[in-house]
Amino acid sequence: MNENQEFLRNKAAKLPKSSGVYLMKDKGGKIIYIGKAKSLKSRVSSYFNPNAAHEIKTAKLVTVIADFDFIVTLSELDALVLEAGLIKQHNPKYNIKLKDSTGYNYIKVSGGDYPRISYALQTDDKTATYIGPYASGYNIRRTVEETCRIFMLPSCNKKFPLESAEKHRPCLNYHINRCVGLCRGKISKAEYNAIVKSALDYIKNGAKESVRLLTAEMEKAAENLDFEKAAKLRDRITAITKTETGQKIQTSKTTDYDIVAIALDAEIASAAVIKYRKGHLTDKENFFLGDEYERKQMLSDFLMGYYNAEFRSDSAQSEISAMSSIPAEIYVEEDFEDRGLLEQFFAEKRGKKVGIVVPKRGEGLTQVTLAKSNAREYLALKVGRGAKELGALEELAKLLGLQKPPLYIESYDISNMGEAVKAGGMVVYKNGKPFKAHYRKFTIKDVAGTDDYACMQEVLRRRFARYLDNDNDSAFSTLPDLILLDGGKGHVSAVREVLDELNLDVNLFGMVKDKKHRTRAIAADGGEIQIAANKQVFGLLTNIQDEVHRFSLSFQRNLHKKKSYELELTKVPGIGDKKAAAILKHFKTKQAIKDADVAELAGVARVSGEKAGELKRFVEENF
Repeated sequence: MNENQEFLRNKAAKLPKSSGVYLMKDKGGKIIYIGKAKSLKSRVSSYFNPNAAHEIKTAKLVTVIADFDFIVTLSELDALVLEAGLIKQHNPKYNIKLKDSTGYNYIKVSGGDYPRISYALQTDDKTATYIGPYASGYNIRRTVEETCRIFMLPSCNKKFPLESAEKHRPCLNYHINRCVGLCRGKISKAEYNAIVKSALDYIKNGAKESVRLLTAEMEKAAENLDFEKAAKLRDRITAITKTETGQKIQTSKTTDYDIVAIALDAEIASAAVIKYRKGHLTDKENFFLGDEYERKQMLSDFLMGYYNAEFRSDSAQSEISAMSSIPAEIYVEEDFEDRGLLEQFFAEKRGKKVGIVVPKRGEGLTQVTLAKSNAREYLALKVGRGAKELGALEELAKLLGLQKPPLYIESYDISNMGEAVKAGGMVVYKNGKPFKAHYRKFTIKDVAGTDDYACMQEVLRRRFARYLDNDNDSAFSTLPDLILLDGGKGHVSAVREVLDELNLDVNLFGMVKDKKHRTRAIAADGGEIQIAANKQVFGLLTNIQDEVHRFSLSFQRNLHKKKSYELELTKVPGIGDKKAAAILKHFKTKQAIKDADVAELAGVARVSGEKAGELKRFVEENF
């Protein structure tokens, strides 16, 4: 709780309703957050509303705000431009910071008589020369790999020249014709350096110029009757041509465009930008965004920060600006409030029209999905979860209208075999995967008959009573992000009564099966939500429903077996229900009862040695 809350709320109430920029400050007067608003009064007041349900990042910010300042602007676009400039100037702690996974990237050419071409992040080798810097490693890594493959340059760790080529075994690349065989003495130092020079010409001047130079060299070799050299040059020309014409990652669109997507965890987020230029994928960048907040606002803030280049350092600015220039179109996964404003702002910076597009079908939607997958993979590396599970949880949250992905899910099912044997099962999915350490079993004790709703109520009431009692069991002391019941609207209504009775606010839904016992929909308080169209959600919920059904059914069958054993034991004179239950509780299995001696049976069942002997003979004959 912010001790200045009342002061800040009263100050915000006096703000004008016009557009502008607000600057949040800490107790030392330092600017910690800068935002824009269509209405300063409404936007700033929302921070200090005591009943507001803030996202994690906003909640942290509110606790440290000591004061704020504001600047009124003539229009919302002016506020957007001013906000960008002030963020660049002050670099506030709580504004979005775009940190990519690498930094600046270089192509390294090592020194010495036999130089190597490789990818590098640092320029710390004084004997080497560097080409760059570049903004992202994706294109540079691919360029280095492609160049080494085309020109058959060595990629092993051997240091040349070798003392004796005959003593060294060549690597696989030599055997599959992917290396010139420097280690075998097949090529001289002069020849090798000529190849490296051609490779660097290819990197610096592009494929067309390299093909022109190599063609001239090939023709000259043929004129000199050096057909072996001419054949090698011909093979290099063919490899370059295939590389240029055989790209698989391409599109029918000739307009330059980017695809931007954001992936969320429960508390943090990442973004991916995939760039298409002249119909080809040319670059990909990933960014870790830190604390998550409202998804659409994050998207707006990211676009503004990325294309306004506010996070770029001055070094290598000219090289990077060319890579992060604003394209004609920017594809995003969903609409957001400031889309029109950003289009107008970007168009002014670019000098031409810029469209922010939300594709609904076709190639555009496919590529947005690709960008989303990249963002999830990057985030998965950060948080240690699988991108598949992360994506399914994020999609589930969107489908159910949850504020954030449910990382801790509990699911319940009731299984009964008539009135005699009734059981409940609780399974837990943590980070989208089964968390078996927190699975729990419930024997139904208080419900007469086969009332599924009442059984479900008993299980949930007992489970959350232990939560409210601060139970030491970690499975019961954890409050789930989401409860999924194996059942429809009736089950949801019945359990909702329990949660209301215990004054607990937990997201609650049911999982509905079709006639073939396959998950088909989610049951909510107000109806059903169809899931068949979303493969990720469908797969996750099907797994959860199958698992909770398997777990509860397995427990119920074990109870039924135990009950059957108890009934069998009561056929022995002097062994009633309580004694039979005590015997099974102690020995657990038929074989253990068979292996027990008469004295042990007598002690557990609390009967005479004669009765225990009768019990042992009965077990040996019938079990």
